[in-house]
Amino acid sequence: MSWPATKSELDGLGQTLVANGAGLFGSYGVTYDELSLTAPAGRIVEALKVLRDTHGFQQLIDLCGVDYPERERRFDVVYHLLSLTKNRRIRVKVQTDEDTAVPSVVEVFPNADWYEREAFDMYGIFFDGHPDLRRILTDYGFHGHPLRKDFPMTGYVEVRYDDELKRVVYEPVKAVEWRNWDFLSPWEGMERGFSPVLPGDEKSDEKAKP
Repeated sequence: MSWPATKSELDGLGQTLVANGAGLFGSYGVTYDELSLTAPAGRIVEALKVLRDTHGFQQLIDLCGVDYPERERRFDVVYHLLSLTKNRRIRVKVQTDEDTAVPSVVEVFPNADWYEREAFDMYGIFFDGHPDLRRILTDYGFHGHPLRKDFPMTGYVEVRYDDELKRVVYEPVKAVEWRNWDFLSPWEGMERGFSPVLPGDEKSDEKAKP
């Protein structure tokens, strides 16, 4: 295989994995010159072992979650692998929901330990067989999972030091501000028929009035 890999070479690798993977891989696609595969969540350990032992993807670069709240299985767990010998990257995605645990891959890639804890902390994704699945970034009394799309921007509780009690106290947030993104840049908004006024431009219009 040449370097950098051509789209036809990546297509060939994807076809091989899907056709000869005995059901370990569901589909594939090539985007941004990288190969992406889907896999059934219950067989992710087998799938990663095949990629590591047979196809030379020796290193887990990252494991992360993605939230699609409109889907029944709202979470993607995404595994990014690197082949050091071939200088190739590959991405594997599995789907799960809020209650169904994904098998831990710590036995395949030991560095997945902290990555899985981060995905649990930020998204609430469970990993079956993880040796120590607990929060890693948020505080002990933190409520909710801050990278979920339906998590309020201001959180549910706030922390302050109470001078009378002489300790840190947690209090509910009084005004909860929810994420209300339209995910459009101003230019996309204009193309789709929304207001052509960019944020801040309305001030210049007011100054121009006599």
